[in-house]
Amino acid sequence: MSDYAPDVKRALREHGCLPVRQGKGDHEIWFSPITNRHFPVDSRIKSRHTANGILKQAGIPKQF
Repeated sequence: MSDYAPDVKRALREHGCLPVRQGKGDHEIWFSPITNRHFPVDSRIKSRHTANGILKQAGIPKQF
């Protein structure tokens, strides 16, 4: 299984999203200017469904 986290974080940065702070455990809290929301991003994303769900929260179309 591959790790989608680097690709997800790259896509988030390309769309103007920024990491805000460290969350609980190995999560980071990010902010999306598109949706004006904060959302968690895990440091290890093993599922493409989870990766696409994070992009959806950020207002970015599916990529995986």
